Amino acid sequence: MLAEQISIFVENKEGRLAEVTAILRDARVNIRALSLADTTDFGVLRLIVNDSDKAESALKKEGFTVGKTQVLAVEVSDEPGGLNKVLDPLSEQDVNVEYMYACANSQGMNAIMIFRFSDHEKALKILAENSIKVVTRQEISNL
Repeated sequence: MLAEQISIFVENKEGRLAEVTAILRDARVNIRALSLADTTDFGVLRLIVNDSDKAESALKKEGFTVGKTQVLAVEVSDEPGGLNKVLDPLSEQDVNVEYMYACANSQGMNAIMIFRFSDHEKALKILAENSIKVVTRQEISNL
C-alpha cells in the first residue's frame, strides 16, 4: 500500500529545477506529483514518478543526491471538509502529518494527497477503519 517517493537535493539557483526535469524527461520518466521546499542554499524536491528506479538511476548518473521514502497516497473527497475527513481520525489517534502535497488525478473526481505520517502502519489501520481509500503504487503510476 505504500508509495515510493524520491527526494532530490538541489542547489537553490537558476536552472537547477529545469535540469532535474530535463534528466527525467530524457529518461522517459513521468512525474505524477511533486513538492519543492527551499532554504537559502538548497531545496528538497519530492517526487512521485511512474518509475522511481529509472528516475533514481538517471539522476544519480548526473551527480544528484537522491533518496527514497515510503509515503501514502490517499484519496480525498473534493468537497468542503474533504481533507478533514482524512485528518480528523488521524489526529484523534495521535498520528502526526510530517508533510503532505497534492497529486493530480485524471482518473476520478476526488483529489489524491501524498502524506508522510509519523506512523504509516497506524495511519493505514485508521484509514481502513474510516473507509478512506489508499491509492496503490501501481494506481499512482497509471495516472
